[in-house]
Amino acid sequence: MNGKLLTIKNLSAWYRREHTVLEDFSIELQEHEVVGLIGLNGAGKTTFIKTLSGLHETFSAEEIRLYDRPVQFRDQAFKTCRYTVFAEDHSFQYFTFREYLAYVLAAYGREQRDAEALIRGFHFENDTDVLLKDLSTGNQKKAFLITAFALRPKLLLLDEPVNGLDFQSTEYLYELITGYKEYGTVLFSSHILESITLTSDRVLVLEDGRICRSFAGEQINAEGIRAALHVETGQEKLTWENEQVKRQDRDDP
Repeated sequence: MNGKLLTIKNLSAWYRREHTVLEDFSIELQEHEVVGLIGLNGAGKTTFIKTLSGLHETFSAEEIRLYDRPVQFRDQAFKTCRYTVFAEDHSFQYFTFREYLAYVLAAYGREQRDAEALIRGFHFENDTDVLLKDLSTGNQKKAFLITAFALRPKLLLLDEPVNGLDFQSTEYLYELITGYKEYGTVLFSSHILESITLTSDRVLVLEDGRICRSFAGEQINAEGIRAALHVETGQEKLTWENEQVKRQDRDDP
């Protein structure tokens, strides 16, 4: 039976102390599960991912435990347990993908790993030796995603991972996310209902800096999540419907 990977109790985060972005935010992540975090713009998804990643320092928490041991987000034990793919990332711009992958594996103390299957899956074969700064936004995202899935951290954090990807790469990413439970836990944020409903074991709905609803197993469906988000029309619904049309076109003979 899987145990607890990460427990956070009563996390608050802010940019200005008088205006909290996250407040009394509590979450438990189990080993070997996929958890989707969804919310409207401004709900706090990216702030939470940045806080977990040690990049947002203005926060407080009653308790943070990794494998039931007290920890801080910037502790070495936690940093080597997680890797984050951000919605946008302009770091290491003068590295090629292969240089960056080698650097990350060394920094995490991992042996060099064969990433060729991931490279082919993302159709990235022609870009492995191009400087990251010279890649398109979508191909930069692929470089960081390939690195993440090659690294196989115990906790993989993905912030809007579908953004910038073409349709084929999006489909491949869904396969990788659902299969990642063999290696660890995925926590990812998204505003795209399809990515949440097709891949998650649990879905957490974030509103005004708190988790207001959670769905698991057969409870996970687009209409229920949309209702929890108080969304009847707009971009979330349009995104879902457009992706369904694409999927139908692909599946029709």
